[in-house]
Amino acid sequence: MAHYLAFDFGERRIGVASGQSLTATAAPLTTLHSPQGAIDWAAIGALIDEWRPDALVVGLPTHMDGSEMPLTDRARRFMRQLHGRFRLPVHAQDERLSSREAEALLRERRAGGQRGRTRKGDVDKMAAALILQRWLDAAPGALARGDGAD
Repeated sequence: MAHYLAFDFGERRIGVASGQSLTATAAPLTTLHSPQGAIDWAAIGALIDEWRPDALVVGLPTHMDGSEMPLTDRARRFMRQLHGRFRLPVHAQDERLSSREAEALLRERRAGGQRGRTRKGDVDKMAAALILQRWLDAAPGALARGDGAD
């Protein structure tokens, strides 16, 4: 069984989710804050030490037509830094509409009786879970092998 961590990269916050290949499911984990755009590498390292993932997945932001935006380059740089620091495979996953879908899911839960206020960090970690779930759903051959390779 392979374990994964996924990141919904943003300039102020990074949503994090965990998942695994046995059930091919993902779940929101936490949101890391990036004041002044500084990535909290110590917090990411602690998550990697705790969860021991076999690979990492990063949401790649693009416009609706698939063209790149300024944040796309920053997300790619984040992917390179993750790989360089932690020496784990890092995979990109299209993240279009993940935040909107996360907001809708959280609204549904509230309408269904879940208490508490929805915070931006809740949306970010739910978006990370959706990104990872999409990747898991699209990678059946890699999951069957347990290697997480694209």
